[in-house]
Amino acid sequence: MHIWGIDLGGTKMEGAILQSKANPVVLHRTRIPTEAHNGYEHIIGQVKKLVDMLIKESGLKPTAIGIGHPGTLDPNTGFIKNANTTALIGKPFNKDLEAVLGIPVRLANDANCFAVAEALMGSAAELEKKPEVVFGVIMGTGVGGGWVVHDKVINGKQGIAGEWGHNFLDESGGKCYCGRVGCVETVISGPALERYYAGVSGNKLKLREIADRAISGEDKAAIQTMDRMVHFFGKAMAVVINMVDPDVVVIGGGVGNIDRLYTDGVEEVKKYLFNTRIDTVFMKPKLGDSAGVFGAALL
Repeated sequence: MHIWGIDLGGTKMEGAILQSKANPVVLHRTRIPTEAHNGYEHIIGQVKKLVDMLIKESGLKPTAIGIGHPGTLDPNTGFIKNANTTALIGKPFNKDLEAVLGIPVRLANDANCFAVAEALMGSAAELEKKPEVVFGVIMGTGVGGGWVVHDKVINGKQGIAGEWGHNFLDESGGKCYCGRVGCVETVISGPALERYYAGVSGNKLKLREIADRAISGEDKAAIQTMDRMVHFFGKAMAVVINMVDPDVVVIGGGVGNIDRLYTDGVEEVKKYLFNTRIDTVFMKPKLGDSAGVFGAALL
């Protein structure tokens, strides 16, 4: 049976139709702008537009659809919370979508979609021994994560499982959009690292250039920024591993492209781990920007 998924971001949304869960070949795929600044009703309209485009392109009709989105559908209230696409907050997004689309809609946090796709179809799925516990990490504009245990996403009582980006890490990160100070996201997200570099150097550069300059060894501020990232990554990730002890950590997002995370970063985790060694496997994602929409379809 064909499965349908949408990866809903603040800037763009992407839809895909896969052959089946057992054979996840992409049959059709398209994307359109989210235009979230135009408000909640407009976002719903854009989702409807995207689904209609896929129906027209494929000649197929969905019987249900999975959607990965920023934030969480609170299981106790039925409303969206913790979304950096703030127009969704406080809204019964799944019910409103079902009313417009006329089919069942299954929602999940976008990091959970990333995690389940990489666990079942991506990097973790290629390991010789099937992992029981996978932590899928997003380190990009924000920091988040998702747990997959025995092939199932763990949402939690309050729908916040995996939200390590809002654990406290260090006050130097400053105020977070969530209203707290020093969250992991304020210290080792892409924008946080760029802000730190700008504060040290007086120059504004994109993260990729900062990382390249650190490798060349000619920019002391860049080296300092990357060293700080490694240090705080170790502290933040060790807390997660001490609590749940995953077999595999898959790191997605722009920060996850920095190779030092998989060498020096892992060694830094070891310093704060309640063990004499680290057996957890750290991997880059296999599915790239497809993980979100694949994971949504798997819902």
